[in-house]
Amino acid sequence: MTDTYTPPKVWTWDKENGGQFASINRPIAGPTHDHELPVGEHPFQLYSMGTPNGVKVTILFEELLAAGHAAEYDAWMIRIGKGDQFGSGFVEINPNSKIPALLDRSGPAPVRVFESAAILMHLSEKFAAFQGPAEKRAEMLSWLFWQMGSAPYLGGGFGHFYAYAPYKMEYPINRFAMEVKRQLDVLDRHLANSRFMVGDDYTIADMAIWPWYGRTVHGESYNAGEFLDVGIYKNVIRWADEILDRPAVQRGRLVNRTGKGNLKERHAASDFETKLNETDD
Repeated sequence: MTDTYTPPKVWTWDKENGGQFASINRPIAGPTHDHELPVGEHPFQLYSMGTPNGVKVTILFEELLAAGHAAEYDAWMIRIGKGDQFGSGFVEINPNSKIPALLDRSGPAPVRVFESAAILMHLSEKFAAFQGPAEKRAEMLSWLFWQMGSAPYLGGGFGHFYAYAPYKMEYPINRFAMEVKRQLDVLDRHLANSRFMVGDDYTIADMAIWPWYGRTVHGESYNAGEFLDVGIYKNVIRWADEILDRPAVQRGRLVNRTGKGNLKERHAASDFETKLNETDD
């Protein structure tokens, strides 16, 4: 590390630069290897991992099922640390090689859906559920896309430099910590007068925001709760606690995660009773 850095006239890729993610980050798209994705028996095939973006979708699936909708799904693990997202089958569903990706096989022809907000909207529209009242749809969509635009600062910015970068750098950590705290303050001020993101209506906006910001105020994100002084965001904590109390959220947050107490793959509701004690790396 040097005190000054002068960018070259033309950037070139250094495969060794990138720290923990050097083996999977690259400046080009497309598959790196041939791999056909598995397909289960249910109408919806989810290929994902239990990161905040993946948890959004499994929470929605579990909420839909709890509400009585015919939303049975198979959830297959995509191990992003091992480069599964660059397999040819996955790239066919998501050319951007990011989880989650969904194959909707409920209609005459399979439909691919990628980007987590697009999946949430696709499913909520399909089942006419968790959208909030029509007169507040614009408000719901505004918060949904607020999350999509804001979370890269929390994950790709703060999380990367605070937890994953090869060495600690004061400037980027300070820059992104400031932005994350501003975002938490946005939420805290809004939730001072609103039970959920859209009044008393629990919607896909809550499902999108909770895995990122709820986990942050619960101290789970990057072990940075004390650093970010999350205890001051009382309204966000109240909201996050209420969402975490929902049984569907408790189930959805376990899917596509490894280790005892989690569910690497989900193919039936009974998996939560029979497979949670299995371990897998």
